[in-house]
Amino acid sequence: QVQVVESGGGLVQAGGSLRLSCAASGRTFSTHVMAWFRQAPGNEREFVAAINWRGDTATYANSVKGRLTISRDNTNNTVFLQMNRLKPEDTAVYYCNAAQAPIKFMTQNGYNMGFWGKGTPVTVSS
Repeated sequence: QVQVVESGGGLVQAGGSLRLSCAASGRTFSTHVMAWFRQAPGNEREFVAAINWRGDTATYANSVKGRLTISRDNTNNTVFLQMNRLKPEDTAVYYCNAAQAPIKFMTQNGYNMGFWGKGTPVTVSS
């Protein structure tokens, strides 16, 4: 079992940056794909980015490519989401997910596998 706790959210102006962190507990962290999802008010939860267990392959939603970067530190059981050039439409609660599942599953609507944190809110003002 893996437990995850997100941090780093906050209020930022459009064009600014934030770095989200997800601290995971559990001896199997390094074997899990780690991902970030987000949910804006009134919207369904959506895939943002995922990274494989080795940390050498990342997948991004088209809406965030080139602006957000996912990375992981298996030594410290942590995954990060560096968010640059933020836009008001990035405003959402961001959730960390740990799963032993193919990344392609994570990009599908309705994905709900693995372990989830409680989320950290990000607000981007225009």
